Amino acid sequence: MVVPRFRNEDLSIVLYTPRGYHVRMNGYDDNKADLRKRLSRVEGQVRGIARMVDEDKYCIDILTQVSAATRALETMALSLLSDHLSHCVAEASAEGGEVAAEKVREAN
Repeated sequence: MVVPRFRNEDLSIVLYTPRGYHVRMNGYDDNKADLRKRLSRVEGQVRGIARMVDEDKYCIDILTQVSAATRALETMALSLLSDHLSHCVAEASAEGGEVAAEKVREAN
């Protein structure tokens, strides 16, 4: 039985199968659909904000929407950071040395 090899490369892992086929996997690969959904939602929020500006809406109403879009992006950023720490940094720390130190520096 051939066991797949894992090798850290950039912010992804290259997965080798017994037949030689390889696929790059980023830390966020498992929840990419969720991330795309969040981005679409934020995109809609930003379009709504632009429309509010065009329609000369009340400043506080616009700021409320900007705050909501900002929170949505912050939530997404925290999700990506969590994926990076649990995937990329964890793999690098298993390798040890300078690779691990570099991944930790990237997360800061």
